[in-house]
Amino acid sequence: MTDFSGFGLPPALIETLTRMGYVTPTPVQMQAIPPALLGKDILGSAQTGTGKTAAFGIPMMVRLMNNPRGSALILTPTRELATQVMSVLKSMLGPYNTIQSALLIGGESMGPQFIQLKNRPRIIVGTPGRVNDHLERGTLMLHDTGFFVLDETDRMLDLGFAVQIERIAKFLPRTRQTLLFSATLPHNILSLSEKYLTNPVRVSVGGESKPAENIEHSVVHVDNNDKFALLLKELDSRSGTIIVFVKTKHGAERLALRLHQKRFSADAIHGDLKQSERDRVIADFRDKKHRIMVATDIAARGLDIPHIEHVINYDLPQAPEDFIHRIGRTARAGALGSALSLITPEDALKWREIQQLINPGVNPPQPHRPSAQHSNGNGSKRRRPFRRRSHGQSQGNNANV
Repeated sequence: MTDFSGFGLPPALIETLTRMGYVTPTPVQMQAIPPALLGKDILGSAQTGTGKTAAFGIPMMVRLMNNPRGSALILTPTRELATQVMSVLKSMLGPYNTIQSALLIGGESMGPQFIQLKNRPRIIVGTPGRVNDHLERGTLMLHDTGFFVLDETDRMLDLGFAVQIERIAKFLPRTRQTLLFSATLPHNILSLSEKYLTNPVRVSVGGESKPAENIEHSVVHVDNNDKFALLLKELDSRSGTIIVFVKTKHGAERLALRLHQKRFSADAIHGDLKQSERDRVIADFRDKKHRIMVATDIAARGLDIPHIEHVINYDLPQAPEDFIHRIGRTARAGALGSALSLITPEDALKWREIQQLINPGVNPPQPHRPSAQHSNGNGSKRRRPFRRRSHGQSQGNNANV
């Protein structure tokens, strides 16, 4: 299939997709859209940046356009991802569509959300906690919700939303279409799918624990005391926008301040910021007002900024799976990207776990301390076995979502 007209979509939706720059369906869209259009449940595994939002958004739009009644609910793990999903779905609706929508996320005033809900939205996107808040207040009704999406399900479970999801599901009609997407499919996700999905069509794109093919990844073994000096050299040697990942909220603020003091344009994002502040940091970074964004794992998923050229793991993530999501912030929509990880001797166990996730059964080389001539912060750089480079052309910007 070379374009979206092959799916038999309504002409108005085809026109909107064309205006959005959707050219050729991505693999996850080619696998998921046809059975979803037939009303089948979907169990999908695919990384962010592969086009998942359109994979469930297009069948959802067709269902809502063809039926004057009924609504759709999309749950995401973070406010940022919910906001991004809603932005894409509104673009799909086009300027003349009368279907109403509501964005229900924490960290924002209830007032505007009450107004959205009074307009009887047929598209509801939200985080589990805030959706539950509205259900308990009686301001949200899901009795006619026939289309239910769980996006980034593994992350929702990591954040402890299993109980919240279960509460929400009790308000949904038993007869519904459910689509579950997750970057990985561990046992708890499969158990969840058995609970909420009926004879689902299995959709799988790429390895569930593999970095994107078009990311060139490098590793530097370095002493902890030399990390900041090495980071400065790496920032000086690179052009374009950069995300630097750290492990703590305090560490993000501290590192951004230190970079400012060294005359680098940087800002920090983490979970302690108010939603308005988080939105401002992302908007400024998107508009290239800051070249560097220092972030905790709050930005590891759902952040889609096509111009990000580099990801630097200043600290390794606590969960091996988050390593894949972090470096997936670069190389969007078929572009090339680079990632760098700074590995200290204290990171040996974490790095081994990451390598075992990416290359199961392969014993990774043991981390080593840099030699004396590298103790000034130069570190010891190595290309890892999973580094890949792909020169394939982009398939349009539909892979961004």
